[in-house]
Amino acid sequence: MTMSIVRYYQKIISFANQNQLFIHNFQVGRNKKYIQNTFYGVLITCFLLSLSSCGGSFQAPAESPTRGNITITSDESFQPLIDAEVFSFTHLYTNAAIKAQYKPEYDVINDFMNDSVKVIVTSKKLSDDQIEYLREGLVIARTVTFAYDALALVVNKANKDTLLKYEDIRDIFLGKKKTWKELDSGSDLGDIRVIFDNTKSANVRYFKELFEIEGSLPDNFFAVNNNEEVISFVERNHDALGIISVNWISDQDDPKARNLAEQITITGISRPFFNDNSYYRPDQGWIYDRSYPFVREVYFISRETFTGLGSGFIQWATAEQGQRIVLKSGLVPATMPVRLVQIRN
Repeated sequence: MTMSIVRYYQKIISFANQNQLFIHNFQVGRNKKYIQNTFYGVLITCFLLSLSSCGGSFQAPAESPTRGNITITSDESFQPLIDAEVFSFTHLYTNAAIKAQYKPEYDVINDFMNDSVKVIVTSKKLSDDQIEYLREGLVIARTVTFAYDALALVVNKANKDTLLKYEDIRDIFLGKKKTWKELDSGSDLGDIRVIFDNTKSANVRYFKELFEIEGSLPDNFFAVNNNEEVISFVERNHDALGIISVNWISDQDDPKARNLAEQITITGISRPFFNDNSYYRPDQGWIYDRSYPFVREVYFISRETFTGLGSGFIQWATAEQGQRIVLKSGLVPATMPVRLVQIRN
């Protein structure tokens, strides 16, 4: 097809405008009406012929909210959830292909700022400087809250210290407490080895911001490569305290998540500034009402300049079907009403 349908149509309209004088030159109303009908009949015929020259159908757009091929980058902490969302969306819309790649938070933000991807999933909003930098390039970043996640503190199954005070966690990050006996005088363990997923990760950044740590972490903090390696390390070492995204162990219908959860013990944490001897695990109800203290938001951030596949995926994931997947995964939906049910024995 050498000329698009739109250009054909534009030429036909131009031809019609140029020939209006021919019609108005006829003074007899009956002849004028006859000429008009005949003339516009010719226009319609020309338009139909233009369709037939294209094979009789419009060409589908290369990308739309439910069609196309894109890559998104997500924080590795949210891989189980994003894998489930992408799988469901692409099986519902078979003309859509979404490749999800997973990286530490620092690299996710860099990909977005460098225009390597149009859509990212992260627990960190863009800074004011980053937003202004994008605006100077005529790019508007759109941020949508998608879910609520939590950071779980996990210990070896042989560790009897399964309830930790919020203030003790803060002191560990500030380097004021480095042994298990400082948390529990009856503990037979030695030094606390704190294990987190990556030096560029959102997990450790969250705690540094929460406890206002500007410099380096204490020397008993160690980085591995990802959340799964944190779980593996904690399983092998009695003195380890691991930091992971609860998303990796929260979906009780996922065999992999159940297997990972069985390898370690999830600790209960007290609320800050409360001395009521209550401890909370990162379960959905406690994430929802913020009784569990280490809760964070999960965002979609898009820089698409049109309503493409990235926008369609975000809209779907924040609508009912996508939010039900969040609920099933053990996290808390951000755009769907949640009903808490308390069961009493």
